[in-house]
Amino acid sequence: MGLMETLRNGTKYIVIILIISFGLIWVLADVDFFGAMQAGPNNLGQVNGDDISLQEYNQRVQYYNNLYVQQTGNSMTPEVTAIYEQQVWDELVNSRLIEQKMDELGITVTDTELLDMVYGDNPDPIIVQNFSREDGSIDRATIDQVLTNPDFSQQAIALDLQLRQKRRQEKLTNYIAAGVQVTNEQVEDEFMKQNSFADVSYVRFPFADITDEEISVTDSDIREYYNANKEQYKREESYRASVVKFSYLPTADDTTTIFQEVEELRSDFANAESDSLFLNRQQSSTPYSATFIDKDDVREEYRAVLDIEEGEVTEPFLNAGQVSIIKNVEENGNEIKFVVFSRLIEALQGTIRDADEAARDFQLFADEETDFETEAERAGKEIQSIFATKGSSFISGLGNSQQILTFLERADKGELSRVIELGSDFVVVRLDEKTEEGYRPLEEVKTQVETLVKLEKKKAQAVSNAKEALSSAQSVEALASAAAKEVNTAEGVSANSMVLTGAGREPKVIGAIFELNEGQTSGVIEGSSATYVVNVTSKQVPSLDNLDEATRQQIRTRLEGEINQKFGAIWLEQLKQEAEIVDNRSRLIQS
Repeated sequence: MGLMETLRNGTKYIVIILIISFGLIWVLADVDFFGAMQAGPNNLGQVNGDDISLQEYNQRVQYYNNLYVQQTGNSMTPEVTAIYEQQVWDELVNSRLIEQKMDELGITVTDTELLDMVYGDNPDPIIVQNFSREDGSIDRATIDQVLTNPDFSQQAIALDLQLRQKRRQEKLTNYIAAGVQVTNEQVEDEFMKQNSFADVSYVRFPFADITDEEISVTDSDIREYYNANKEQYKREESYRASVVKFSYLPTADDTTTIFQEVEELRSDFANAESDSLFLNRQQSSTPYSATFIDKDDVREEYRAVLDIEEGEVTEPFLNAGQVSIIKNVEENGNEIKFVVFSRLIEALQGTIRDADEAARDFQLFADEETDFETEAERAGKEIQSIFATKGSSFISGLGNSQQILTFLERADKGELSRVIELGSDFVVVRLDEKTEEGYRPLEEVKTQVETLVKLEKKKAQAVSNAKEALSSAQSVEALASAAAKEVNTAEGVSANSMVLTGAGREPKVIGAIFELNEGQTSGVIEGSSATYVVNVTSKQVPSLDNLDEATRQQIRTRLEGEINQKFGAIWLEQLKQEAEIVDNRSRLIQS
């Protein structure tokens, strides 16, 4: 009775709640709220709240596609497309970050600056490129027409944006460069390094000469080294996956068909009035070439042409992965002129189609009806294991593939890829394991750490041995005799070099050499692969009086370029790390 009474008293409130709820549903339906929820994100991504639209992304990919076709004459392969897609994404993210930084710094371009870029004494290269006459002078009348005539308003807007953007970029570059100055001391140090040389003799105590029995390594040593050098064992996100391949290498039937096609062209080739045009129309894989050569110099694979008459064409023959025929164009005494037509032995469309269909069937059944292993067994295919690291398109066990890396980065464990065309194979990939970025546990790297701990202890032992031997020796010759070592020599060692003759890469040792005076013997120097004691037998050091202004400026310009390039990359990477970047590619673009 109490419950029924409560329900009766609360009816009016329930009705009100239901009316409000239905009203809210109608409003949400009117604005297509539920459709929007199902549709997912509207943009490909965001950089600090700044949208990257799918349309902009597709337009830029299409731009690179058109450029590639124009430059190569070929369509982009799926693998090349994947590489450009990643490049476009990186460019769009970087451009947003740079634009935002310029806004933050208040970098703008005034109308006065813009007019100077167009009409000044030194017009911008964009103006020079687009408005130059044949004699190299600037066509001011055409510029005025573009900028003032309403018919050219779109061109004027585009030119304005292009010039302003370029000038902003220059100002940002100058801003960055202003914080990276090359000092006179750096220029002079570089000049000294470039022109300083030494002849040395040295005794070398290799770390490898210390045996494992001479040192001891404890678990405590290993853990201490691991903790002190943990950054060495930091790993990026990584992936383990399984791959099944469906090859479309040319079959014996493909080769036979290509032989027949080339055979059918023999008559047309023999009767062709223009051999160059014939090769071009028939898309010969061997370029046109026709010059007289001595018959004795004809290469072995082409000597069949010597057995036919002028105007005749040889039988088809295999030639380095091609089917070729040769036309005897003309003979003059012991000289002959001939033209080679070739067609590559490639898989024909039927072979490619069959492999593609087999791969698609496998992908369908492995994804929906049976498991990966069962379907691979049914298809008679071997499963190959691969490993990849985020950001690196090298796939261990497979080679370079941006397509596969893109799939692995976006997929969930157990997910199957679409059919991916790779080289001469169609492949289907299953992501088996995704390991988050972090530090590799000591148990996983213990063997590596132990090896490095041993090396450190061998270094210490080699240094101790060298110091003990040096304490009773007055020269490198005496040291070599006392320690049963050889005296090595190196002539013309450059202060700019990293390699010591007879020892390998030893930058620390070379640096120590040029801290010594001529005739001076060093103490014990710990190098990369050994401990050294060095004597400088002769030394050539330039005078700064020989550093003229032209050389000084040349060195400064080079150092500025090197430093700015490194600093610019670090600066942009830092912007990325600090930015909030949303990447919706996995939801809007098929992997």
